[in-house]
Amino acid sequence: MAKKFSSGRTRQVYEFMRLHRRQFDVRMMCRLLEVTPSGYYAWLKQPQSQRATDNARLLKLIRASFDASNGIYGSPKVFLDLREAGETCSKHSVARLMRAHKIRAVRGYGRKPKSGPKPKVESLVAIPGA
Repeated sequence: MAKKFSSGRTRQVYEFMRLHRRQFDVRMMCRLLEVTPSGYYAWLKQPQSQRATDNARLLKLIRASFDASNGIYGSPKVFLDLREAGETCSKHSVARLMRAHKIRAVRGYGRKPKSGPKPKVESLVAIPGA
């Protein structure tokens, strides 16, 4: 009986089977590696899922929007920017992809630091006769 594995593990098993299908029988490998033959043959026809393809396309658009804002926009504004361009996506998908690929907005870009020594009063006021 086939067990339910994560999609990453299943893809690794299918890739292993593809590399070794000339040496071993596919049905025997499926039985030993606990995957279904129909799943393997379906993977051969389309190795990348539709969601992975959509995510890759959306990630390119996210990076383009993020770079156009000079790294200032976070996921909410990138989402609105994509919606304005006519892209159909959810704000959660944009946030998930930005988080997964470590795309982070610049925080506090408009604020000037106020640290450092204060100027002396004598240097600001010119002393007459000196």
